[in-house]
Amino acid sequence: MHPAPSIIFFTVFSGLGFGLLTFLGFGKPDYSGFTAFIFFLIAYVFAVGGLISSTFHLGNPQRALKAFSQWRTSWLSREGCLAVAALSVMGLYAIGVVFFDTRWTFLGLLGAALSLATVFGTSMIYTQITTVPRWNHWSTPVLFLAYAITGGAFLAGQTSIAAPLLLVLGVLQCIVWFIGDKQFAASGSTIETATGLGDMGKVRMFEAPHSSKNYLMKEMVHVIGRKHALKLRVIGLVFLSPLPYLLLTLPAFSHWISLLALLLHIAGALTLRWLFFAEAEHTVGLYYGKR
Repeated sequence: MHPAPSIIFFTVFSGLGFGLLTFLGFGKPDYSGFTAFIFFLIAYVFAVGGLISSTFHLGNPQRALKAFSQWRTSWLSREGCLAVAALSVMGLYAIGVVFFDTRWTFLGLLGAALSLATVFGTSMIYTQITTVPRWNHWSTPVLFLAYAITGGAFLAGQTSIAAPLLLVLGVLQCIVWFIGDKQFAASGSTIETATGLGDMGKVRMFEAPHSSKNYLMKEMVHVIGRKHALKLRVIGLVFLSPLPYLLLTLPAFSHWISLLALLLHIAGALTLRWLFFAEAEHTVGLYYGKR
């Protein structure tokens, strides 16, 4: 599928923001006053900034508020409702921590749960799409949550937690690729099933359905060469996991090294999230002789 920059930015940075809010809800780091305010500010900038960027992918951004009304049937709407709930609860929790040096434990735990639920809601927007077999699997929400928790630990300064999570995330990403690469074939979707002509024998494309590009070809059919995909996988994975891990475990650790590790991790996450969309084969591509 077409990897729109706004959606890549949204899924990566909102995940980081809600991941940080999760750790703040659990009382990590254990700061109050102005220092705590800075951590909450970073979390809200990432979370809200990511959510706002997603509206640029809408055909009519001015109607974004209407998305909240379909929570009974739409994961997009549920995600929006969960995000508002998480930000509201964590906002109240932040007031206690920043201004009164008080941790309202129940609000913190509720806000952390809602933050993770928001990330889960984001992942389900893609997991529910049966026409994209690579996404339509339990591994998609697990991966989104792993990215958010690892990034949240990073931003919260929880090095002892973030370091092993980086390795777990790298292994999990490889497992998801291993599973995802087989999903389209396992789904049984072919040009024969797409056209309904399988009973007549082997079907091949005579010519394209139409002579000019349309919305489906722009948004749903995006082909990336296997060689390029492999290079990006390797580069993104190295930036995402092992390099930041090595930096975090250096004997001469400093805040500047931690910042460099975080920037490398984010660069890797952006690269691999681009691949998440670019490698997603939509079944509609079968009508165009592409996957």
